[in-house]
Amino acid sequence: MAKRSPSFACQNCGAVYTRWQGRCDACGNWSTIAEEAAEAPLPGGTALPRSKKGRVFALEGLIGDAPEAPRVSSGIDELDRVTGGGFVPGSVILLGGDPGIGKSTLLMQASAALAINGERVVYISGEEATGQVRLRADRLRLSKAPVELAAETNVEDIITTLSKGPAPTLVIIDSIQTMWSESVESAPGTVTQVRGSAQALIRYAKTSGASVILVGHVTKDGQIAGPRVVEHMVDAVASFEGDGAHHFRILRAAKNRFGPTDEIGVFEMTGLGLKQVSNPSALFLEGRDTSSAGTAVFAGMEGTRPMLLEFQALVAPSSLGTPRRAVVGWDPSRLSMVIAVLEAHGGLKLGNHDVYLNVAGGLKVNEPAADLAAAAALVSSYSGHALPPDRVFMGEIGLTGALRPIGQIAVRMKEATKLGFASAVIPKPGLEAVGKTSLKTHPMSDVADLVATIIGGPKRHSNP
Repeated sequence: MAKRSPSFACQNCGAVYTRWQGRCDACGNWSTIAEEAAEAPLPGGTALPRSKKGRVFALEGLIGDAPEAPRVSSGIDELDRVTGGGFVPGSVILLGGDPGIGKSTLLMQASAALAINGERVVYISGEEATGQVRLRADRLRLSKAPVELAAETNVEDIITTLSKGPAPTLVIIDSIQTMWSESVESAPGTVTQVRGSAQALIRYAKTSGASVILVGHVTKDGQIAGPRVVEHMVDAVASFEGDGAHHFRILRAAKNRFGPTDEIGVFEMTGLGLKQVSNPSALFLEGRDTSSAGTAVFAGMEGTRPMLLEFQALVAPSSLGTPRRAVVGWDPSRLSMVIAVLEAHGGLKLGNHDVYLNVAGGLKVNEPAADLAAAAALVSSYSGHALPPDRVFMGEIGLTGALRPIGQIAVRMKEATKLGFASAVIPKPGLEAVGKTSLKTHPMSDVADLVATIIGGPKRHSNP
């Protein structure tokens, strides 16, 4: 038998090398490459038999019946929204999130809801003992739900146990980094073990029809730990986001073969677990200060859901040689671009001012349509002129200072009308897409119009 040579794999990204080195060329991290033995051959030293000829299979055209995949509702509307309507039998979902963010709490609530409806649900914990999981269920007042519970890390034992009796509707593996397979000669948590364990559980899901949720740890930069190939193997990847200082939690789908990839579910962390937020706009705007300068309301979109958020800005004279630029909840590069455009085309002198920008509530905004709201908050704070409390802002800013049209503007304005807003500042290009609305629209062509409109308004608070 030929001697098996070891390989070296990065424990952060999964890149494989023939020898050890201090820095991973793929992800750039240091001291993450560890030695891992090659996978063991089949008993007897024989390789898998290969047929000399392949089989002929039928080819089909693009036109044909494609029935929608059957789904099982989780009993939690916000979770169903993110998954596309419920769990698809045989699907595998990879759920990631920071420690203590509420992943196990969410899955416990979903497990109890399914079990109460008569579905068979199995919760496999690899990090906690069954007594600890029961304590969490007691705290959530879900201990009476008929959820089957076990504390196990051996993948072969888990699959053998699940194969006895009827196939479960839902299987939760918490977490995939703690699982290990006897066919892989490597320590639990390594790239090889995570990949092998995930492959075995995915194969079980496809053959049995059970939906499987794999909980994954995250790295310092928020990426799911382990090899990226696992994200390609599963059917859906979701991340549970939030800040420990805020009680809001966002469930966001990054990949979904059976539904949209831009939907989010909003939850509120309470003493009895996670509570669904059916109207997140009202919750994010609750308690906002409408009389101070430096705040603007943005009408954004998260998937198919319109959402109003408050942008808060503080522009103050700086005593430093290099003024500070700090942002929370928005792209720092985007803030730098908006500041440069305001200086070049809006006439503002922000080069000697510290600039702070915050999205209230802890939500992260990624769409370019937030440029106009951020710019309005910055101009308001710089000039000391408070914006009208019943006005929303939406629009993308180009490097020339011109405002560019945005999508789904009618849906955004409908949400603003529902929450009692009376006017909206929007880009002049694309005005025809607004349609009928009770909002008073203020179309603008460039940031110069925005600056002139805000500075010409009533001044309530001024910068020192």
